[in-house]
Order: sequence, then C-alpha cells, then structure tokens
Amino acid sequence: MLKSKFNIKDSTLKIVLLKKNLITPFKIKSTMTQEKEESDIPSPRREIEKLIEKGDLKGLLYKAAELHGHLCPYLAYGVMAGYTAIKELKIKSRGMEEVIAIVETNSCFTDGIQFVTGCTFGNNALIFRDIGKTAVTVAKRDGTAIRLVLNPEFEETRMKEYPEAYRLWNKIVVKREKATEEEHEKMMKLFAEISLKELSQPINKVFKITHLKIKVPEYAPIFKSVICSICGEKVMEPKARIKDGKPVCIDCAKEEHYILDGKGISIKREPFTL
Repeated sequence: MLKSKFNIKDSTLKIVLLKKNLITPFKIKSTMTQEKEESDIPSPRREIEKLIEKGDLKGLLYKAAELHGHLCPYLAYGVMAGYTAIKELKIKSRGMEEVIAIVETNSCFTDGIQFVTGCTFGNNALIFRDIGKTAVTVAKRDGTAIRLVLNPEFEETRMKEYPEAYRLWNKIVVKREKATEEEHEKMMKLFAEISLKELSQPINKVFKITHLKIKVPEYAPIFKSVICSICGEKVMEPKARIKDGKPVCIDCAKEEHYILDGKGISIKREPFTL
C-alpha cells in the first residue's frame, strides 16, 4: 500500500512517498502558485518600459539602433517622437493593437517609432500612409491621439549646424559617389555623435505637436489561407485570384501588386527572381 505524508511550506505542497525503504521526495506546486507565476511573467518589453519610465532617451536610442543597425539623427527623432507620444497618452504596448502608430514616411524615423511604441507591421499596430512627411500619429483605441511632425524650420538648420556630416551624407548616400573607407567611417561617427546630441533638443522645437481625436482602424481581421493551384504555396484568401475555377496566387496569375521599398508604395508586376 502506497502511503503519503503531506507537509505544507511556503505555498508548496510537499509529498513524501514512502514505500519499503525507498524515499522519493518531490514538489508539486499548488494551482494558486502556478497561476501567480503565469501572471508574473515579465513583459518582453520590460527593458524598454524601464527606459521610458526613467526618461532615458540615450538608452532608448541605443536599443533602437540594435534594430536599425546604426545611430543617426532621424532615428533619434523617431525615438523622441515615440517617447513623447507614449508619455503624453500614458500608454503601454503589448503588441495587441491597443496602441496604434500611423507613420507617414518609410525612413530611419519610423524605426525609432516602431521600437519605442511597440507598434510594428508584424503586430498590425503600425499603419503606413505614403505621404512622405517625417510625422507620426499615435493613438489609443478610443481615438485619443497625438501627432508629431518634424518642424521644417528646425530641420533646415541641421545642415548649417553639422556641415561636414551632411557634406559626406550628400556624397555617399544621396549621390552614391565613390568614397574611401575613412570617409564612410567618419560619416557614421559624425551621425552617431549628432544623434546623441539631438536628444537634448527641446521637443517643442524639434516637432510641431497636435493633440486630436481620430477614427482608429478596426482590429486586423484574420483571413483563411488557400493553396495556389499552380505553385502549391499557401496564400491569404483575399489575395488569391481564381483561374479555371481554382485559386491562384498573384505571382502565378502574373498580376500587378503593391510593393513598399525605399521609394514608397508602388505597383509592380515583375517577380523578384532574375
């Protein structure tokens, strides 16, 4: 006969099983303890949230650069805008569309916004309006929102403030002219220094800020998938076409589709394969 002896200690149920001379101790955590542990699972964004709480823009910038790949002024502006929006609206993001960020440019600025606000294309909380302005509107589900757009008067002074950095920028990035490795390194070093310096600029000098109410887009729908009858790959049902009564993906149908690249949104027909 298997005998059990119970001792409760620190919310943990100890069961000591005794059979003959064999003693096998082990612990079974109570349901209450397990539920508490599950609720205590820290947010994946806890480091970012701590930086936001402390107002550590430098820390946020360095973390954003892990995503972006380098430090630059417009990444810094995105961090500043995202931080201001989060603080003004008193919100936190769990990546479940409770916070929406509507960006109007696909530049370095947008990476700063994505990182600080937690709104990304992947979690459907980042909406891209192909307007071409360094601007963002961050909103809560009730429509309470804040829009920040880079002040053009401030922006125009940056080239005069940092002439050598922008000279190299125009040569290497804008004109794509041949440059030495030393010039590349110098440009990256200058822009890293500028990005850190820009964090100390007064937010109302850098941006034009508007508080407003907007109509928040509906939560992203979940669509079924179908199998393309030609290539055999899965495709979102609304994106499929019908050919000879069977579903066909856009590529196999050789139809036009939208593409977002460095130029913004455009319509393409050609596949990526060479």
